[in-house]
Amino acid sequence: MLKIGVLGAGHLGKIHIRILLEHEDFALVGFYDPNKENAQKVSEEFDLKAFDTIEELVSAVDAVDIVTPTLSHYECAFTAIRQTKHIFIEKPITNTVEEARKLINLSEEAEVTVQVGHVERFNPAFIATKPYIKNPMFIETHRLAQFNPRGTDVSVVLDLMIHDLDIILSIVNSNVKRISASGVAVVSDTPDIANARIEFDNGCVANLTTSRISLKNMRKTRIFQKDAYLSVDFLEKQSEVVRLSNIEGEPDPLSVTIDLPDGKGQKLIYFEKPEVEANNAIKDELTAFAKAINTKTTPQVSIHDGYKALDVAYQIIEKLEINKQNSFI
Repeated sequence: MLKIGVLGAGHLGKIHIRILLEHEDFALVGFYDPNKENAQKVSEEFDLKAFDTIEELVSAVDAVDIVTPTLSHYECAFTAIRQTKHIFIEKPITNTVEEARKLINLSEEAEVTVQVGHVERFNPAFIATKPYIKNPMFIETHRLAQFNPRGTDVSVVLDLMIHDLDIILSIVNSNVKRISASGVAVVSDTPDIANARIEFDNGCVANLTTSRISLKNMRKTRIFQKDAYLSVDFLEKQSEVVRLSNIEGEPDPLSVTIDLPDGKGQKLIYFEKPEVEANNAIKDELTAFAKAINTKTTPQVSIHDGYKALDVAYQIIEKLEINKQNSFI
């Protein structure tokens, strides 16, 4: 078993602690949290050792699970890499693109495994839909969340939209060509509602809408490709696939068909609901982390994946800043 320690015992950190205590691949040695009062409470709640410093915890483990606020990601990861420890780091990978670049260089030099916590990759609805995704050409995402002050320390792009950026970048096999974006700040100093349009070299277009001041929660992605429409509901864990295929022979009279334009005939319409197997996505991503360490293979969400999502996120933030400045001219 891999000895692991958790950095950060806030809301998400406690979820990780609870899962790691029961995980068959890890032996949870303890955790570190800078808030001494919270550290004591968590230590008593889980009967788990609270380390006094990050360095002490890192020295006692094989791997580190970083679940701290984004601002401290780089410092925590740097401390772990300096002692050649493997790292699981929550999204976004770091606070800046430059920090992410430095981590890539440091981790490759130290030859340690780094996995980034883009948990939606392990969402069962996305997993069930992935086999049907073939060269998407238009993608539309809506990630809407009810207001929670806990997330306003970072841009809504880094807090919420980055989930969809990672998913899109993982399924579109092409470089980003052009980005445009707009947003509105309502309750914080940075946009609370944002929309981005990403154009890729292969012609694919992605339209992303994110809000953290909605009346209801929504996490939906719609994917359009040649002869198919796919829908993924990340919140409700449901997926739907509508496919078109050529008619061979005489169609079943009960089948659903569509007439093609210009008299080009008909196509059959297939409606499918892929089987979605219930899972614990956080447990599964930690399992994947352990497997990558033990087999010395690239993690499912690599440090380069985390970097790419962060890089595109900051390009969107830059566009939002430009539009904000132009609105005052």
